[in-house]
Amino acid sequence: MTITQLKYLLAVAKYKNFTLAAENCFVTQPTLSMQIQKLEEELDIQIFNRKKKPIEITSIGAKVIQQAKVVLDESSRITDLVDQQKGYVGGDFILGIIPTITPTLLPLFLKTFIKKYPKVNLIIQELTTSEIIKKLKEGYIDAAIVATPLEINTIKEQVLYYEPFVGFVSESHRLFKKSKITVDDLDIDDILLLEDGHCFKDNILNLCKSLHSKEDSFQLTIGNFNTLIKLSKEGLGMTLLPYLQTLDLSEKDKKHLREFQKPVPAREISLIYHKSQLKMQLVDALKTTIDSVIRGVIAFSDVKIISPLRYKK
Repeated sequence: MTITQLKYLLAVAKYKNFTLAAENCFVTQPTLSMQIQKLEEELDIQIFNRKKKPIEITSIGAKVIQQAKVVLDESSRITDLVDQQKGYVGGDFILGIIPTITPTLLPLFLKTFIKKYPKVNLIIQELTTSEIIKKLKEGYIDAAIVATPLEINTIKEQVLYYEPFVGFVSESHRLFKKSKITVDDLDIDDILLLEDGHCFKDNILNLCKSLHSKEDSFQLTIGNFNTLIKLSKEGLGMTLLPYLQTLDLSEKDKKHLREFQKPVPAREISLIYHKSQLKMQLVDALKTTIDSVIRGVIAFSDVKIISPLRYKK
C-alpha cells in the first residue's frame, strides 16, 4: 500500500469516474485503474462497484476511504511541520470565502499577496458558511474568510475588521428624507433580503429579530446585492448593504445610502481555520496582508456586532 495509491483512491471516490480521476491525478486511466486494483487485491476487498454508473463505493470501501483520508492528511503534515520550522511561506493554500465578501475584499488584497508571496499557490473557493465549516473540518480547505462569531470549538477565529451595515432607500421610501437611520426605523416586511444560504441574510434577520413579520406580507429574496439595489430603486422596498459593497456605487446611487446612528450595526469578518492547522506561516501571511490594506479602507470602532448565526423564530 502506497501514498500514491491512496491519492488515486480518494480521486476515484470524489469523481465517481476512473477517467476523470486519472485526468485530475495527471496519469493515464489504465495506470490509475491498475493501482486501484492492486490495492483491492492487497486488501482482499472490493472498494468500488464498477458495474454501476456512476460507480458506487462499497460499505467496506467507504471505511477504507475514510481512513485513507486520515493517512494522507497526516502525511501532508510532515511537510507542513518542516515548512513551519523553516519559516517557509509557499506551497498550496486553499482559501474559502463567502459570496458576500468575495467581490469587495478580494480585489483589495489579492494582488498585494501574490506579489509579496510568489511561492504561494493560493487557491480560492467561493463557498457558503456551512460549506466552509464542513470543508474545514474535513481538511479540504486550509482557511476561510467568513462572518463571525461561529461558536465552533474546533475552529479558531482571527478578526480582520468590522463592517457596518448601510441602508439603501429609494427616493419614494419613507426613510429617504432622514440623514441617518436607526434599527427602530426598520420594518422587516419592507426589507429586500438575500436568498437562503447567505449569512448576511441571517445578520439582517438577527438585527430585526424584535420586529414581527406579517403573515400576508410581500417577501422577495435575491441572490446578489446588485439586484437588491435595482429593485430597491424601483420602490419595492429598502435593502441593507455591507459597507464595502457601497464603495463602488456611482455618485448618483450613493445618494440613496443612509448610515445608521451609533452604535452602528455591523458584521464581524474573520479569518478562520481548524485548530489543528499547521500552515500557520501562511495563515499569518494572509492576515498580515489583509490587515495592511483594509486599514486604509475601513476603520469603524463604535459598532454593535450582529451575529451571523441562524436566527430562529
